[in-house]
Amino acid sequence: MSEIKSTPAEPGEAIVLSRSGHTISRRNIDPDALKILFRLNRLGFTAYLTGGAVRDMLLGKEPKDFDIATNARPAQVKKYFSNAFIIGRRFRLAHIHFRGGKIIEVATFRRDPGPDTLELLSAGAAPQYAFGTPAQDAMRRDITVNALFYDPVSASLIDYVGGLADLSSGRIRVIGDAGERFREDPVRIWRVIRYAARLGFVIEDDIGREISAQRHLLSACSPARLFEEFSKDLLGPQARPVVSGLRDYGLLSLLLGRIGATFENDPILFKKVDSLLDIADLEKSLRHDPGLTEMAALLFWPWAESLLIGAPPDPHTVLKKALLNAEMAVALPKGLRAQVIDIVALIARMIRALRTGNMRWSMRGRTQFAMASRLCFLIEQNRAPEAGESFEILFRQAFPERPSFGSKRRRRPRKRKPPPQ
Repeated sequence: MSEIKSTPAEPGEAIVLSRSGHTISRRNIDPDALKILFRLNRLGFTAYLTGGAVRDMLLGKEPKDFDIATNARPAQVKKYFSNAFIIGRRFRLAHIHFRGGKIIEVATFRRDPGPDTLELLSAGAAPQYAFGTPAQDAMRRDITVNALFYDPVSASLIDYVGGLADLSSGRIRVIGDAGERFREDPVRIWRVIRYAARLGFVIEDDIGREISAQRHLLSACSPARLFEEFSKDLLGPQARPVVSGLRDYGLLSLLLGRIGATFENDPILFKKVDSLLDIADLEKSLRHDPGLTEMAALLFWPWAESLLIGAPPDPHTVLKKALLNAEMAVALPKGLRAQVIDIVALIARMIRALRTGNMRWSMRGRTQFAMASRLCFLIEQNRAPEAGESFEILFRQAFPERPSFGSKRRRRPRKRKPPPQ
């Protein structure tokens, strides 16, 4: 996008760019999102496209989600859209469902609630106490580049916070005082690093200093909430740069405990993490999306590999004990933790088999064997497997004379006893 140096002169004022002043075209917007926007407008409401969709289109990228902000209240959205469902307790919003599992989020303009408003909401007060204007809605958001509005009726861009200038200069800037915003919600620290990494933008020096000063506050956040953010990054399009950014700012040791500290203190080991996540990100770009279990197993493998050197033959017990004692702030659900342990333990056995030629093929009946076989190939070959490629292929190539799964061992013929005389 063309360089924009100006920012709003006063709080509440906006820079408005007409259609000729920006690169967004309605052709790039989801047709269902446009239907919602125009219908709300015909009903007399203000409705804008906002968030990552506006940011990505200005950067020439294809948006993944299309979020809408409006002055229509959630109940009004529900009234006029039969496929709308209200979610949330303290801050309610509408999810409008379409065929194929598509969901478009429609949120009412909100203001940043002060302590008095939060008390009212906690006491069960009506949620209109938190509703606000477009300017207030923009000011309550985390970073400037995510606080832009696009009006499809006039085809204009609306900027209350200087997000256009920050997009143009490639920088991440927190709305308001960074230290205060981080103290209000420490997870904003994580989000700042995430967006800088995903967009390839720089974090301003003063914000970087606040991250270093306030990062310890993350350890007091809900472990379940931290897991939600952790999942977003592993499943997101660019896990590698985000994890690398978290390491650069010393957050991995806070979030992943002893495992994260190992990643921060051992650059050679972390280089393996970097390489594995890079392969996974490439797979995502080719429309093969690894699941959360697969991504977590890849992330933890270099740590597990170093842990299992010289360990007893059963890696499962060693891994289970080490994960339980890792003191992670991110709470892995028990089911996910058990799956990751099973997969990583199987990978360890497979790699040992590739070195020794000894493999217990009875393990092929285990639920996680196929995924472990695929990841073993990825780790050994430093690339994602193609159709038909797996650990078993590598084993047959390395030890063609050894029996593999499906091959029948030749039995010696029994010696028949001579008939009785």
